[in-house]
Amino acid sequence: MIQRRITDDLDALLGILPQAIAKAVSAANNSDNLLEVILDLGRVPTARFTNDEELVLNDVEVDHEQIEYVVERVGDFDADNRAGLERTLHRIAAIRNRRGHIVGLTCRVGRAVYGTLDIIQDLIESGYSVLLLGRPGVGKTTMLREAARILAENKRVVIVDTSNEIGGDGDVPHPAVGKARRMQVATPSLQHEVMIEAVENHNPQVIVIDEIGRELEAAAARTIAERGVQLIGTAHGNSLENLLLNPTLSDLVGGIESVTLSDEEARRRGTQKTVLERRSPPTFDVLIEIQSRDRLAVHSDVAAAVDSLLRGYPLPPELRSRNEKGEVIIEKPAPPPMMGRPGSQGLRRRREGEPTPSGSRGEPRSVSQEFLPEEVRSRGSDTNGLHPIRIYPYGVARNRLSQAAKRLRVPAVIVNEIAEADALVTLRTYYRKRQRTVMDAEQRGMPIYVLRSNTVNQMAQFLSDLFNLTTEGVEESDTDSVIRSTQSAIDAVLNGEDWIELPPASSYVRRLQHQMARQANLVSHSYGKEPFRRVRIFRQ
Repeated sequence: MIQRRITDDLDALLGILPQAIAKAVSAANNSDNLLEVILDLGRVPTARFTNDEELVLNDVEVDHEQIEYVVERVGDFDADNRAGLERTLHRIAAIRNRRGHIVGLTCRVGRAVYGTLDIIQDLIESGYSVLLLGRPGVGKTTMLREAARILAENKRVVIVDTSNEIGGDGDVPHPAVGKARRMQVATPSLQHEVMIEAVENHNPQVIVIDEIGRELEAAAARTIAERGVQLIGTAHGNSLENLLLNPTLSDLVGGIESVTLSDEEARRRGTQKTVLERRSPPTFDVLIEIQSRDRLAVHSDVAAAVDSLLRGYPLPPELRSRNEKGEVIIEKPAPPPMMGRPGSQGLRRRREGEPTPSGSRGEPRSVSQEFLPEEVRSRGSDTNGLHPIRIYPYGVARNRLSQAAKRLRVPAVIVNEIAEADALVTLRTYYRKRQRTVMDAEQRGMPIYVLRSNTVNQMAQFLSDLFNLTTEGVEESDTDSVIRSTQSAIDAVLNGEDWIELPPASSYVRRLQHQMARQANLVSHSYGKEPFRRVRIFRQ
């Protein structure tokens, strides 16, 4: 463990404050946690601390004289209304009225905290580009300053210091940045140009940049990353999802765009044809969410994290924290649960001597309840003691498979990767074309089930066969009878009848009848109440 040492030059900050306010800050006796002192015209002065505590420093309201007292003792305010103190890390930010007069000051305490980077030092030294994400005041800049110092011991590091917050005010950088070189930014809106200039003129191996907040800065960061330079940067936000939804900064993690899938791919995924996808490779390889000063969430592969988030099953991050003794605790993410839905099958093709559908051991593999979808877990004993079976559907409508499994109350689970599956289900057209996925399944010795068509009836028949069930009380011979009678009604309507009403039937049979009517380009509606609800078929 690295011993932490804090250097804050607090006396320099107290020296620019009115004496009464400076004495009140000292009397609070909590300088290690002091975050900033607030002086607003016509309001009482307050101090804010890192634990969100706020302390009133004086009962007397701040006047113009006190504001001017502070302004006279600090450097010039830049275009971003920030100033600093020579050779310190403190930042004084101004609030102006419409006429440009200063009516409020935020005196932020700048600290160089040595030893804070041990919690992510392996990631910083890995050579990957790292983005630190967190709300204002959580410690992003402090950690960034420490990263610059450590990396500068072995690499050429250039800091692009927009408001002199990393290297301190004045021409000589603060000792906290070590051997790193510092480029100051004259105009904040031109920060992106200084970023590019740093790469073109000074041959850095690492660029350190604080508060990436504009679209041009995000574009400059991508340009730098594409040139093979490691980036260590910060941005405001609470989580990866916040950043992804930020239209200005989403490019840092690859950005998002709407994509239209082919019919085959949409069926394979079980999604709509128009989905959101990652637009490009992310600028930063690793993203660290700073939840608090001693607790972080690490996304070690930003590309995979964004892809999973867009598909609706986000990957859990690695959690890192520091306990009371200062020891770093790393909690590796648990294996993500299978993001399938209750599965389904149809007609089966199996080679002679092939193992049972559950795999190569002859018995269905047991699946922990925590990895089952909510629909399966909630049914409990309704599954009649059946073993869950993982199914990989290829070219099959997943929503219909899910409906069939839910109706039959069987613990079938649709998975998204063929490596997780016990069996594969596909359509006859895909099987005949010997698609690569089908061939891979055969080479694995995996049972393959083939549906004649993408219908709920086919799925229900297969699930009934797989789990040795009857389809909601409808035997195969009964199903054939329903199909024949429905087809006769459809033929009658096509031959001139205005409508034909079928006998009362179960919900499963009615769904089958509605589906057959749609395939014949006819209209069908259900009428009546259970158990006498029935289907009526009309012409268009």
